Amino acid sequence: MLEVDGIHTYYGLSHILFGVSLDVSEGEIVCLLGRNGAGKSTTMRSIMGLTPPRKGTIKFKGKIVTGKKPYLLARHGLGYVPDDRRVFADLTVGENLEISERKAKKGEGWNKEAIYDLFQSLKTIDSRKAGFLSGGEQQMLTIARALMTNPEFLLLDEPTEGLAPLLVNVLEEQISQLRDKGLTVLLAEQNLRFALKLSNRGYIIDNGVIRYYGSIKDLRENEEVRKKYLLV
Repeated sequence: MLEVDGIHTYYGLSHILFGVSLDVSEGEIVCLLGRNGAGKSTTMRSIMGLTPPRKGTIKFKGKIVTGKKPYLLARHGLGYVPDDRRVFADLTVGENLEISERKAKKGEGWNKEAIYDLFQSLKTIDSRKAGFLSGGEQQMLTIARALMTNPEFLLLDEPTEGLAPLLVNVLEEQISQLRDKGLTVLLAEQNLRFALKLSNRGYIIDNGVIRYYGSIKDLRENEEVRKKYLLV
């Protein structure tokens, strides 16, 4: 469903990603693991067209989408949850969801009712302005807002960052439900336990280079690789 082939991405003159390649098949959750600053968020931004790569190609559903504008990618079915949340602080929870709604192309899709079934705590604060939400509530709202665009594929960038352990467990359960509904996800994460529990396969990135790729079983068993690239 997603094929990233040898992308090189820059911020100005700074070369950040060096030939990054990865793929995600339909219905999978694939994790992209790495320390802070390893290149996870830049990879996600490159895929979403926010920081287009200068070299390499990105294919989504078999079509080359390298450098396409984010709003066009959203229309193609790509959803994005950034690591800095970016809720509309002056709008209520309900308004944040309503302005993001995009009808599903086929069948029943995500609407406010379906969102509140998944994120029940958001239903109770529907009329609260997003700027007054806790970090955990904002993270749920950001994911919910992305789902309101009815994506076929979701880019989740560090969803557990800054969350208390109890909220991480809640989020884990909710992402598991999304997987069970058939949503395809690329998950960038530092939280190894969280990522390995949810994912089918994993990549490790370090200094802008993919250093390791394997099944979740391989990643669990390869302590040397985990120590080298993931432990601080």
